[in-house]
This record gives sequence, C-alpha cells and structure tokens, in this order.
Amino acid sequence: MENFLSSVGITFAVLFPLVDPVGAIPVFCTLTSDSTSAYRTRTALKTSLNVMFVLLAFYFVGEFILEFFGISLGVLKIAGGIIVAHTAWEMLVSKDKLSDEEHKEVAAKEDISFTPMALPLLSGPGAIGAAIGLSIQGSQEAHTLGVSVGILLTSVSVLASLLLSFPLMKMLGKTGIGVLNKIMGFFILAIAVNLVASGIMMIYKP
Repeated sequence: MENFLSSVGITFAVLFPLVDPVGAIPVFCTLTSDSTSAYRTRTALKTSLNVMFVLLAFYFVGEFILEFFGISLGVLKIAGGIIVAHTAWEMLVSKDKLSDEEHKEVAAKEDISFTPMALPLLSGPGAIGAAIGLSIQGSQEAHTLGVSVGILLTSVSVLASLLLSFPLMKMLGKTGIGVLNKIMGFFILAIAVNLVASGIMMIYKP
C-alpha cells in the first residue's frame, strides 16, 4: 500500500508541473472563444482523455523504447532535463505556447482536443520523457498501478483547469494567469536542473 501511494504521489508531483494545465488556460480560451459551452466541455473532456492515453502509452512502452535505441536512464534524464529547461524558460519569459503559424493552422480545426491541446501543448516532450523515465523505476504491480493512478489524476487536473478556464480568466485575468505560469516555470526549471544533475551523476558514477 505504501509503495502504491508513493508511486501515485511521485507521478503526480513530476507530471503536474510538466503538463502545466494552468498554462494551457489562455490557449484554450483563445481557441474556443467563439464556441458554445457544450463544445468547450466536450473538448475539455476529450483533451484530458487524450493526455491520459498519450502518457499511459509512453509509460507502458517506455522501457521497450529505451532498450530498442540503447538509451540509458542517465542519458534520458539529461536529454529530458534540457527539453524541460527549454519549456520552463519559455514560461519564464512569457513566450506564447503556440506560434502564429500554429494559431493559423488550428483556427479552422473542428477538433482541437488532440492537436494542439494534448499534443504538443499538454503532454509534450517533457511529460512524455518523464512518463518513459517512470517506466523503468519499477515493475511491481503496486508501482505500475500507482503510476497509472498518478497519470489519471494529472488528466483530471487538466479537465478541471479547462472546465474552469473562462471563470479563472475572468477572475485572475491574463496577468494573473501569467504570474502563476511564471511561478510554475520556476519550479519546472528546478526540476530540469535536478534531472540533468541526476543524469550526469548516473553516467559518471564510479
């Protein structure tokens, strides 16, 4: 039971800042500003399910991917840390999550739940790398179940954030959301530094 709860907590603590549901609120509001409430609710649900399926898929095939390409956990941590650091820096400097070209591309899309919301906005390279890393942390049934529940809770946080996106935007405004995003970016940058340092120690461990 203790191993299960520990796996749930670690998984959620690692994935939540990387998925960053709060940071996706302005994009979701922009892309659904002319849509009905029913459409936004349906899109929020589909997006959260897509995030869950993407992360679960990479978690369950992660060990195979690493073995197939001959990638060690240390190398994965360094590469993941660099990607996460890049994401965190963009959050700290308030760079838009979607480029102008991407905004134009999705403007005519009827369903935005998979792209760009789930991929690459929420379950992006950093979150996918973390899911793969979790896949080789243990193979016990309690660990696997705990990680799966942690991913489920992360997707629930995505659903809650998107369902409350318009009320939160009205209450906090774009500035308030931006401040929260910068705070989240700082913690994500700390995670990135820890990943790189841990990876280096694993590679050069005597």
